[in-house]
Amino acid sequence: MRTFRPCFAFLTLLALTGPAAAAERLPAGFVYLRDVDPSIAQDMRYAGSDNFTGRPLPGYGAPECVLRRDVAEALRSVQADLEKQSLGLKVYDCYRPTRAVRAFMRWAQESEKAGAREAPTKRFFPALEKRTLFASGYIAAHSAHSTGSAVDLTLIQRPAAPAPPFDPTAAYGPCTGPKAERAPDNSLDMGTGFDCFDARSHTSSGAITPAQQRWRALLVAAMRARGLRNYFREWWHFSFGPRAGPAYDFPIGAIK
Repeated sequence: MRTFRPCFAFLTLLALTGPAAAAERLPAGFVYLRDVDPSIAQDMRYAGSDNFTGRPLPGYGAPECVLRRDVAEALRSVQADLEKQSLGLKVYDCYRPTRAVRAFMRWAQESEKAGAREAPTKRFFPALEKRTLFASGYIAAHSAHSTGSAVDLTLIQRPAAPAPPFDPTAAYGPCTGPKAERAPDNSLDMGTGFDCFDARSHTSSGAITPAQQRWRALLVAAMRARGLRNYFREWWHFSFGPRAGPAYDFPIGAIK
């Protein structure tokens, strides 16, 4: 009997602390955003095929937002501020494993000869050639996302109706086109879709409507009030605190 008691105690401990143990697998200082504020919508694009590569990215084992705790808490404050206007946040990407960043680079360097495979993702860069995306600053060899301090997000009306499911076989319009013609998204119309590699995605672009400009300005102001600064080429990209910090490559797993 003595040989079984320690095992029984260990199994009992696991049963009682399962969720906590799952969280402990993250590096110190990192959290699941869902554990900090489950009201923030998540549409994790790199865990699926609705992104400019057309496939899930390495390291995205689950469609979950992981961030440094201070960043997640700042987003919780932004969410509370927006709630007064019946608005909320929806995140597209958070912590990004460095293996995914390397996959972006490989994709950018791939030949464009595979036209049939490339066609569905051309909607993300309708006015540019794929080979120019790196030089244009839309794809980088290093990313603040890998430090857990950056997040890509947008605004939604609350309550928001769910978006229709993404159809990888559909011929969606370019990311710069009318919202109704783009891939499905239940966010407010910010003038372009997420990850739209185009000058219209620059936060202060004058090529969008006044209403779209106001939504962008509202998002930037709400984020700035809680310490998150915008990247001028991407209306959806925000960073918190100093950029310096180690880059991580741990995989994103499901909350258990």
